[in-house]
Amino acid sequence: KDLHLPVAVPEVPSSPRHEYPADWSIKTRLLFKSSQPFTWAEHLKAQEEAQGFAQHCRATETNLPQSVQEPKLSTELRCAFQQSLVYWLHPSLPWLQLFPRIGADKKIAGKASPWSQDEALQQVLMSDWSVSFTSLYNLLKAKLCPYFYVCTYQFTVLFRAAGLVGSDVITAVISPTTRGLREAMRNEGIEFSLPLVEESRTRKQKNSEVNLETEVANSLEAGSSMEDGEEPAPSDDDDDEGFSWLEEMGVQDKVKKPDAISIKLHKEKHEVQMDHKPESLALVKGTNTFTLLNFLINCKSLVAVAGPQAGLPPTLLSPVAFRGGTMQTLKARSINAKARVHLAYEDIFSLEIVGPVMPHSLHSLTTLLKSAQRGAFSAVLYTHEPTAVFNTDLDNGSPASSKETVCKDLPTCGLHPKTLDQLSQCPTLGKSSIRFLEMKDYAYTWKS
Repeated sequence: KDLHLPVAVPEVPSSPRHEYPADWSIKTRLLFKSSQPFTWAEHLKAQEEAQGFAQHCRATETNLPQSVQEPKLSTELRCAFQQSLVYWLHPSLPWLQLFPRIGADKKIAGKASPWSQDEALQQVLMSDWSVSFTSLYNLLKAKLCPYFYVCTYQFTVLFRAAGLVGSDVITAVISPTTRGLREAMRNEGIEFSLPLVEESRTRKQKNSEVNLETEVANSLEAGSSMEDGEEPAPSDDDDDEGFSWLEEMGVQDKVKKPDAISIKLHKEKHEVQMDHKPESLALVKGTNTFTLLNFLINCKSLVAVAGPQAGLPPTLLSPVAFRGGTMQTLKARSINAKARVHLAYEDIFSLEIVGPVMPHSLHSLTTLLKSAQRGAFSAVLYTHEPTAVFNTDLDNGSPASSKETVCKDLPTCGLHPKTLDQLSQCPTLGKSSIRFLEMKDYAYTWKS
């Protein structure tokens, strides 16, 4: 029940909890700090590394004691650590950093990309990518994969299996979107909603019922900021018929009528204003996610036609193996330093994790640290900002009937039962993500 409590505002940390809410954003870096050393995370033996990979592939469930007495000597801890660093990626081009993709042009610029001018090679890459994407979707549908990300150069899609985030059907969230993308999806018959826009409208309606003056103030404010793209849709009377009165006066030729394109743009102005913003988040549910799969495979704007990312298929990120996926590991290194506290120097130990840290990895790592660091550590979390909005509560309306149902339906998806339990809860972080996490006496507090 703790997970359903609202998360505190950034200035004030939450009250202590035994669990923190699921964070569906992708982290680019984690920095853990502790008064206990992280030497157990260093120089894994070949046997421990191999065992960690095997445990990942076999989805071995590791349950450590509340406190590991000698972490450096605990083979079980070190193997579990290796297991928690594994993720799967497609395509795999070792000389290119394939995450993040949004805003990555500078990092990719100048790197070899033989496909950029070779159309035949682009077709081979896309064909291979389509097979991998379809494989992931099939695994998701069979509940053998809990979720995965599709990272394009313009937007990110998060597919989640039925049973997660309180939904009994497959869901896909896309952010950020543009009017062009939404129009193309509608034309393909994909039904979707814009939860943040609808929530904003509902909130405005409630406010207007309470106080007319408040509504006037809100509309003035909305007119100046347009943050949520909330401008009311223009009337449908803004067409050619609206100019019939000019004919009656005999001055129709002296007044320049707006052309059809201008009228259409005026009507769609409220839609355009939320483009590229978190508010443009689109939600697709159920069988429409399969239509979305086919739409994305055939979507021309999925791949850049110019620039450093030209011809490069989107990045697929998954917690589990899939056809064409390459096993990767997050990079980990421990750092020891001394910090001045009062008039003396104290040892500060830190552990840095770099790479696309997905929700399950964050939970696995914090669970390990809870045992290894004797229930006391802190973490600074660096979020890939375009994915923070994936923490929005989608108000599914048809929640999974019970926790038992979720656990029964997703036992073989490759996640630890406690991680699965966390990810099955309805999101509570809204458009933000966890920036700071601290554990004291085995209880978490966090700031978003």
